[in-house]
Amino acid sequence: MGRLAARLALLVVAISFAAPFLWVVIASVQPGAGLSARPTGEFSLGNFRAVLTWETTVLPVINSIVISGGTALLTVAVAVLAAYPLSRYELRYKRSFMLTLLFTTGLPLTAIIVPVYSLFYRFNLYGSVPAMVLFLTASALPFAIWLMKNFMDGVPVGLEEAAWVDGAGWVQSLVRVVGPLMAPGVAVVGIFVFVGQWGNFFAPFVLLDEPEEAPAAVTIYTFFSQYGQVAYGELAAFSIIYTAPAVALYVAVNKYLAGSFSFGGAVKG
Repeated sequence: MGRLAARLALLVVAISFAAPFLWVVIASVQPGAGLSARPTGEFSLGNFRAVLTWETTVLPVINSIVISGGTALLTVAVAVLAAYPLSRYELRYKRSFMLTLLFTTGLPLTAIIVPVYSLFYRFNLYGSVPAMVLFLTASALPFAIWLMKNFMDGVPVGLEEAAWVDGAGWVQSLVRVVGPLMAPGVAVVGIFVFVGQWGNFFAPFVLLDEPEEAPAAVTIYTFFSQYGQVAYGELAAFSIIYTAPAVALYVAVNKYLAGSFSFGGAVKG
């Protein structure tokens, strides 16, 4: 009886999550779709044709890929270099540093966006995509370093020691030994940062002033008019296109996410 109740509860949760996605799919191919889209015999790709323009979808998606991808790559690179000494050496203030990282992960972006905006404006960085990527990287680093350090702790130090005996330096051991073994962890951190910045609306909305630089998360609000009218069909079509790159990234690195961190017997013999 308890197992049946648990399965019913999971089914209710699954339906609650699936229902909005089902509405998006139906509304995207239904001409004149409204807020309460229902399955009908009508089928049209007009909503996709309407949004698949350079200004509406293509350029914003490219901007999102540049911003989110650049932030993810830079965050992963810095997090690996920062996590290595935290994982491999006994530092005097390591515990305090880790607690500080944990504290900063709880700071909301809205708490620092005003001084960041003032900083950007004062140093003539307002509207600069590279500057915003650096800011997003800095905001994502605390949690990324925390995760990366935990993944790196799972790689036995003995594997590096064997490489050191063969004449490898710490950079070579990090790149050739530790890096490949913790590829699943690197993939997790990269996807976490990429998806987090992919849906980031607030920072680009405040720090970028040109519509040509805006990512898709910002341009999505253009489907809402000032009189409360919404183009639901086009909004649903845009949502599907907007979600596709993040899903494609997850599928592409799925084999790394399924990797094992079991290193038992790796240094025997």
